[in-house]
Amino acid sequence: MPIYLNGEIKETGSKLKLDDLTPRQIVAELDKYIIGQINAKRAVAVALRNRIRRHKLPPEIAQDVLPKNILMIGTTGVGKTEIARRLARIANSPFIKIEASKFTEVGYVGRDVESMIRELTEIAVEMTKQAAYLDVLERAKQNIEEKILDILLPSNNSYVSPDFNEASSNSDDNIKTNRTREKLREQLITGELDERLIEIETQDRSNAMIDFVGGQGMEEMGVNIRDMFGNLFPTKTVKRKIKISDAKDYMLRDEQENLVDMEQITRAAIEKTESSGIIFLDEIDKIAGRESNSGSPDVSREGVQRDLLPVVEGTTVNTRYGMVSTEHILFVAAGAFHISKPSDLIPELQGRFPIRVELESLTLEDFKQILIQPKNSLIMQYQALLKTEGIELEFTEDAISTLAEMAVTINKFSEDIGARRLHTLLEKLLEEISFLGDELENKNQIIDAEYVRDKLEGIIKDQNLRQYIL
Repeated sequence: MPIYLNGEIKETGSKLKLDDLTPRQIVAELDKYIIGQINAKRAVAVALRNRIRRHKLPPEIAQDVLPKNILMIGTTGVGKTEIARRLARIANSPFIKIEASKFTEVGYVGRDVESMIRELTEIAVEMTKQAAYLDVLERAKQNIEEKILDILLPSNNSYVSPDFNEASSNSDDNIKTNRTREKLREQLITGELDERLIEIETQDRSNAMIDFVGGQGMEEMGVNIRDMFGNLFPTKTVKRKIKISDAKDYMLRDEQENLVDMEQITRAAIEKTESSGIIFLDEIDKIAGRESNSGSPDVSREGVQRDLLPVVEGTTVNTRYGMVSTEHILFVAAGAFHISKPSDLIPELQGRFPIRVELESLTLEDFKQILIQPKNSLIMQYQALLKTEGIELEFTEDAISTLAEMAVTINKFSEDIGARRLHTLLEKLLEEISFLGDELENKNQIIDAEYVRDKLEGIIKDQNLRQYIL
């Protein structure tokens, strides 16, 4: 599952640059979103800082400094994925989260492990392209402005009599044309012409895709076929008669594409993938295990591990943009390891994840903090959603404590799903308020401990009902 992430370090202010971030500051950034798990935060902070240090080394040393891949061990809902996701945002790095259980051994139908490198490269290209588009945005807007003015005021190529005074006529016409053009420019900038219809030519982006069913490497076949036919046939343009306000959006993408150099973007994206890419391998415990003596093929376990080994160790993968080296890509693997153990992984793969961090189960205090402390916490999200319909939602301290206690109790006596239990509880708690919405007469809703117990206590006490609802 590719995840595209923009950099988040800009939010902390212009004075704080990635190169200046110390591990302590990186942990402080992670603390804004993730409660507890200090050991895991310290491990990823050091890994990110070592990347920054590596970029400052001479090339002959830098090429031998490999990233120390991390293995996170902990139950679901304790923050494994969120730590890796937030780290990628801080670093503004290409990042994908993918489940190791989706891969199959080479020779079987399914996804091969190299597909994650191709997806990571796609994300890096998109990130680099968006950055390049942003750099040429002002130039593109100026060019669009001139093109719209050319449509509104076409050049006059009408026939002029030979005995007509051409010099003085052209001079007068040019002055009038320029004056009219500038007046139209002012109206265009102020938005007075937004409702006027004009006819423009834009690229037809409705490219048909051809789907293929196949094995290893076939996920790119549709893209490659499209590229091949794109080179054989010219780009199709379509004429549209639309409002000027809409025309600006259509023309902007075309103009930005004309102003950027795709070859340079591709080179920069490959370099970004190789030097700062992060891959989060979730559910690695699902492929932990050795071949049994029964002789039955197990395509999800040791075979996949052996296929992962060269990619994690460092190899070169062929992508549609060129060859990509995986030597300096940071791999963060995670798993609950309820049934299997990290030692069940093949020894070679264990050695490629030298840093192991065990994440702690969430305590009662952690649950309280998760509800209120992180930026855009769960309670803040529900308050913002209901505020769109004029409802002021307020949680008392005893309500937060009661919710946290209920989450701990349910996790203790049923499956421990960590902080995700709070999502279930809050959704059930606010079900009636969310359903009624702006139909509520009382727009100020106060959630206290009594309200929480009234809505949830019956379900929690009924064990059979709890298994299906919470």
